[in-house]
Amino acid sequence: MKKMIAGVLASAAALALCTAARAQEVTLKFHHIWNTQAMASVQVITPWCDKVAKESANKLKCQIFPAMSMGGTPPQLVDQVKDGVADLVITLPGYTAGRFPALEVFELPFMTNSAEVGARAAWDYLQKYALKEFPGTKILAIWVHDEGYVHTREKPVKTLADFKGLKMRAPTRQTNKLLAALGATPVGMPLPAIVDAVSKGTIDGFLLPWEVMPSLKLHEMVKYHSETDPSRPALYSAVFVFAMNQAKYDSLPADLKKVVDDNSGAVLSQNIGKIWDGSQAAGRKLAQDRGNSFYMIPASELQNWVQASQPLYRDFVSDMDKKGLPGQQMLQDARDLLTKYKK
Repeated sequence: MKKMIAGVLASAAALALCTAARAQEVTLKFHHIWNTQAMASVQVITPWCDKVAKESANKLKCQIFPAMSMGGTPPQLVDQVKDGVADLVITLPGYTAGRFPALEVFELPFMTNSAEVGARAAWDYLQKYALKEFPGTKILAIWVHDEGYVHTREKPVKTLADFKGLKMRAPTRQTNKLLAALGATPVGMPLPAIVDAVSKGTIDGFLLPWEVMPSLKLHEMVKYHSETDPSRPALYSAVFVFAMNQAKYDSLPADLKKVVDDNSGAVLSQNIGKIWDGSQAAGRKLAQDRGNSFYMIPASELQNWVQASQPLYRDFVSDMDKKGLPGQQMLQDARDLLTKYKK
């Protein structure tokens, strides 16, 4: 009888331990815009999830939903993570025009030509000016993409005048304003919509970095690529955030919070920036192999583009001032941080 009771107690204890272990296991729903072949999926998202799983002894796992497979549209990702529909997202705040105005400083033209430098600067700037723009959300990392260039179907863009009459896609409010300043007709749309728009001729081209083009085979849909003199800052970049639902983070036990903390912040931001910088060559080579045409905009011509875009800086400062924020100081701080981290 005693043996039977001991056996029952042992089984109950084992079951309790197993139940407790399961109670500590957390699965994070990770929603994002890219397909599974995209550089961000392969080099950032899957490795991050694998790392937190390993460091948590598989108590913290990701359930990845690529290519908006949880539903909704890319601009809705910021609310999906805030509201807890998703636990983790990577998205562009600029998809929701005007909602995250402080961060738009890094989407102004001719700011930087290094994603790593931009990531380091953006992390510091975020802490000072922009965290309050993300209520209910914990920002795990922030970065900008590598240099953005001009890609067109029917004719190359070599001078400012060549923009006239072109319908061009851009991802954010600031890049749309840039295109208008350069003489093109801007067409705002998220990344996944470009394929359909360019194939139907709804747009004549788009602004994009090389990184993202292979996964959508966009190098097969355009013929001309206008790059900018590398001695000058790039035409544009866009800001990404890796965000977590704050309530989900707060609900984690201390050991799992530490795993998240150890895999977020300034170092993660910088490392993701490095990955974006390192992604250019592969995308560019595919366009070269296809026989596409390349043109380097010289620094002398770029100066005309810089002049044409000056109102964007004044508008940013004015917009911040109207919100009671120190617009000129914010612009200067962003520039100073970019200089500080420049290689």
